[in-house]
Amino acid sequence: MSTDPLVKTGRALSAAETTRYARHVLLPDVGRDGQERLGAARVLVVGAGGLGSPALLYLAAAGVGTIGVVDADVVDLTNLHRQVIHSDADIGRPKTESAEAAVHRVNPHVTVERHDVALDSSNALEIIGGYDLVVDGTDNFPTRYLVNDACVMLGKPHVWGSILRFDGQVSVWWAGHGPCYRCVFPEPPPPGSVPSCAEGGVLGVLCAAIGSVQSTEAIKLLLGIGEPLTGRLLIHDALRQSWDTLTVRADPDCPVCGADPTVTELIDYVEFCGVPGAAAGDEGDLPTVTVHEMAEELAAAEPPLLVDVRGAEERAIASIPGAVAIHLDAFRSGEAFDELPTDRRVLIHCKVGGRSAEATRLALRAGLTDVANVEGGILAYLREIDPSQPEY
Repeated sequence: MSTDPLVKTGRALSAAETTRYARHVLLPDVGRDGQERLGAARVLVVGAGGLGSPALLYLAAAGVGTIGVVDADVVDLTNLHRQVIHSDADIGRPKTESAEAAVHRVNPHVTVERHDVALDSSNALEIIGGYDLVVDGTDNFPTRYLVNDACVMLGKPHVWGSILRFDGQVSVWWAGHGPCYRCVFPEPPPPGSVPSCAEGGVLGVLCAAIGSVQSTEAIKLLLGIGEPLTGRLLIHDALRQSWDTLTVRADPDCPVCGADPTVTELIDYVEFCGVPGAAAGDEGDLPTVTVHEMAEELAAAEPPLLVDVRGAEERAIASIPGAVAIHLDAFRSGEAFDELPTDRRVLIHCKVGGRSAEATRLALRAGLTDVANVEGGILAYLREIDPSQPEY
């Protein structure tokens, strides 16, 4: 069931714009009036990464007049297999700057508003408040809950997408018209239980499939045409090449959009979602070493045992010589403690330090006393000690 258009009035198209968008104008559900309303629309894309790339390009090509882009990151070589809005020439460049240039190459009539910041509780309401809707292309749970709560408080819809490995999900969260994100996912998963794309990988072309659906939903909402994905969760399996639809409903007891909300202002979403390896209330600071301190210890007469908690696919890209592979899951199950010595110092590392922090904390709780987390993980090792191996 269609909704009223988010953009009620448009702006006149120039002759060049009329020609550019002629195939849209020919569509009965769009027409000149709809294209003019797209020209007056304001859409915020959170994240200029894998999902943001196709969304930004297609929204620009469609003639959305003002596109905001929020991202505090810079372009990295590992982004380029999926973040098609960037190129080799953009490596090291702010993603918002690269995205702005790409959007203008696609459509010089579009205005781009850059927000070179990390979206957080201090700025989300102000930034999101200036747009008609949000396209959420983020890859972390704190920002997903933040975007949802801010949109609920502002009464705005947001088009959400999520990808990992070969699977993707899309929906439209819009309190008052259907469920919000918290209605369906009331609690974040345990910290570290769901790998990020940087840890678990992602099929690059999957971003195009999910990001294009997000763009379509955004345009439908702006124009009030078709049936938006409110109340439906679209699930894509790229390996099966299947699309499944689940019906989802608003939760009357939802803490943010329910009848008696308990979340009435933006909170600390990092604390809400938790941090892998975070200390319990009665635990002290986590013992840590730098990669240089690790190297010195490994070169000593009685070196510590170095444990790598990453998966086999990650270790195949880069590894620290002499490290013993014990997956993080073995620490969570307790099996790792049958393999770890109690009379020898143990150092634990992962990619950047998050998973190894969790493993270190679990080892301490299991009774090991001489164990430490390697700060920065193998990426710090590659950058500061052994740059001959590839980063990822």
